[in-house]
Amino acid sequence: MTAPINIWVGKESMMKPDMFQEPVSILVGLGFPAEIRSVTEAYRHLMEWPASSRDPAHSIALKACDAALRGEIEAETVRGLFAAFAEKHDLLAPDGDVIVASRLRRNRDPHVR
Repeated sequence: MTAPINIWVGKESMMKPDMFQEPVSILVGLGFPAEIRSVTEAYRHLMEWPASSRDPAHSIALKACDAALRGEIEAETVRGLFAAFAEKHDLLAPDGDVIVASRLRRNRDPHVR
């Protein structure tokens, strides 16, 4: 996979139009984390989703990807719809801060070994 191309304008950078401002972290396969960083990656993931498991949330997210790739809607709109699809299907990876906090709590609890 190639790195995103940034165009520098003064102090700010502009990312490719299909890039998300923040990736959507999901779990794939046997629970391995993956970051979906663009409309193209979201589209690829949705296309690989089993046909027998496709539902209205899948259809809406996929149609949004198509619209964004044609330049009709913003990438952040797709990000929100893809994140909603991922949440509905329990694909969202837990936030790293939550995992760290959980470990810290366990390390301080004298009842947990």
